Amino acid sequence: MRLRRQLLSPGRTSPLGHTAVPGGVPGGSPGGVPAGAGQPPPDPDAYDGAADRETITRYLPFVTPFDALIEHLYAAMFERHPYLRGLFPDSMDFQRAHLEQAFWYLIEHLDRPREVADFCARLGRDHRKLGVQPVHYEVFEQALTEALRRAAGPHWAPEPERAWLRMLRFAVASMVAGAAEALAEPPYWNGTVTAHELRRPDLAVLRVRTAEPFPYRAGQYTRLQSPLLPLTWRPYSIARAPRPDGELEFHVRRTGPGGVSDALVTGTRAGDTLRLGPAQGTTTLDDDPAREVLIVAGGTGWATARALLEELAKRPLGRTAHVFVGARALDDLYDTTALSKLEDTCPWLRVVPVLGEGPGGTADGSVADAVARHTDWSGHLAYVSGPPRMITATVRALTARHLPPDRVRHDPVADAAPAPLPRALTRG
Repeated sequence: MRLRRQLLSPGRTSPLGHTAVPGGVPGGSPGGVPAGAGQPPPDPDAYDGAADRETITRYLPFVTPFDALIEHLYAAMFERHPYLRGLFPDSMDFQRAHLEQAFWYLIEHLDRPREVADFCARLGRDHRKLGVQPVHYEVFEQALTEALRRAAGPHWAPEPERAWLRMLRFAVASMVAGAAEALAEPPYWNGTVTAHELRRPDLAVLRVRTAEPFPYRAGQYTRLQSPLLPLTWRPYSIARAPRPDGELEFHVRRTGPGGVSDALVTGTRAGDTLRLGPAQGTTTLDDDPAREVLIVAGGTGWATARALLEELAKRPLGRTAHVFVGARALDDLYDTTALSKLEDTCPWLRVVPVLGEGPGGTADGSVADAVARHTDWSGHLAYVSGPPRMITATVRALTARHLPPDRVRHDPVADAAPAPLPRALTRG
């Protein structure tokens, strides 16, 4: 995250290579005006992303897997600017993984520049919360150029290099525009944990109140920072629709020792403070009452589903909502009280639990299979949340059964493996 904060956002660098503060704010105020503020945002219609995507994809075999490319990039960056190494943790694994995901996202969506611009604008808005002024993005650009040449060796050519740089500059310009548009809102919100409940040894439900009103829509998520891990942010869905008292709820599964999830599950108690980034995500309800609704959730993806259902319960509904809740075993259905209450009070709600393994497991095996076999969903609006593999499998199952992709909503699947390259593009 610090890599992308420092290097995928433009700033100004002095001739000596030290960061100059955009807007001249001494020390870098978190609300400082970003470099590029006041400039018009990039025009997606003027950028031929499809042509650059074709060029980049044609040369991908020479720079993938991205492990070596990213290793070369860091080496080039730290060779040129050794002081930058101090901005990163001793282990670079997390930064490498996120940079690779960023590369894949840009390449896979570059033929839809408006979608890329919107995504990067949201990213730029979110990065304001980090509070540290970025180094000049040309540092990153120069390191990327050198890394591409090192990784491809004699196979490299000016054409793909120019395409990579156009892609990077378009993304960075969109991030700057997004940050500039968000200057009227706080870069982050301070919150207090009002309740911390362990539903299982590895899963906690946290309720949080912010010092200032926190604007969001049901189905969105935010990034949380614990004081136990400064400068480290992770995304969590908001498990409630907006309420008059402003209280938020988060469902956190501990994924391993030493990370943010560990800090939130085992190291946080009522009365502790957290920081919240701005709300993000497009898994939100539309205003078309004619469409039937399908909600598919797995694991703590139930948090998104619960918020959507609470929002639907506030609306006059002339339609049915089907909810598939996937879990590995019966014990993984950790919020059954809330689910039962929704079933009792919402006659339009149809709930289908799907247990993948353990006692009581269903014959369908996976939530994606259960959804695909249940009925014809082609006239529905679908909302999918949960583990990356479950989201990917469910989206594929629905689109294969004629549900248009623009009616299947889910947040970016950052941790999913990228699609394999076509055989014609692989070496040898």
